[in-house]
Amino acid sequence: MHALRLAARHGRLLLVAGLLAGFAAPGLAQAMKPALPAMVAFLVFVSALRIGLRAALGRLGEARDSLWLVLLYQLGLPLLVLATLAVLAPAGATGTAAALAVALALAAPSISGGAAFTVMLGHDPAPAMRLLVLGTLLLPLTILPVFWLLPALEGLDEVLFAALRLSAVIALATGAAFALRRRFFPAPQPGTVAALDGLSAITLAVIVVGLMSAVGPALRTDPGALARWLGLAVALNFGMQAAAFASLRALGRGDIAVPAAVVAGNRNIALFLVALPAEITESVLIFIGCYQVPMYLTPILMQRLYGRP
Repeated sequence: MHALRLAARHGRLLLVAGLLAGFAAPGLAQAMKPALPAMVAFLVFVSALRIGLRAALGRLGEARDSLWLVLLYQLGLPLLVLATLAVLAPAGATGTAAALAVALALAAPSISGGAAFTVMLGHDPAPAMRLLVLGTLLLPLTILPVFWLLPALEGLDEVLFAALRLSAVIALATGAAFALRRRFFPAPQPGTVAALDGLSAITLAVIVVGLMSAVGPALRTDPGALARWLGLAVALNFGMQAAAFASLRALGRGDIAVPAAVVAGNRNIALFLVALPAEITESVLIFIGCYQVPMYLTPILMQRLYGRP
């Protein structure tokens, strides 16, 4: 318990250590890739255990807000991007790997660590958990018009299967966590909460090593291309967070501005690796690896924007 609390206090350093390990040890990253689904499910379990059922569900008004945000994030924004690309079609923009990467990122649900990132920033993680659960459950519906409009995609059967499988994993992980918390510690002490935060930080640091499997080799073979992909990932992630935070505060929703902004920029694009054809995912694999850099630096670099709780 003491070690876990220590990990909670130094969670941001653990994230940076995981990023560096992914860069420096490509062999380890490749070896860890098969275990990624299990580690992601475990992270969802720990996050749900930390928050609890009542806080995760929230009141009726909070659930309605989460629904509108999910529809905006996973449907409205990618459709807006695709409409813009259609206007730029004469210039060939719709067929570029960068355009495909942006559309996939915006169509994806929240990362499973969104609640953990919000905790590290010192804010309420419950809205982030609601967006994760609701966004993942609605994914089979929200991706239909998005992928139908993507020229690179032809069939949706495998994508829908992957989305339904992820929804089932989220439902099972959160259900088990809520039941365990209700049975053994319905009102956890601060020390227990800190230990769960530390366990989340350790899990996040381990997960990122496997997600960086394509970045280390690119750094040695084509650093110029890596820099361009990294620039796109940073601009998309931090730009989405800043825009969502400013918009929600302007609308008087400062209570959910931070967790909703964290989710806006940090999406589970890696989900599509298990569903889309290899010829499509191969072109954006380097972007997925680069996307982990701003993602895992969010608790450090965005603290100044979000401020203290």
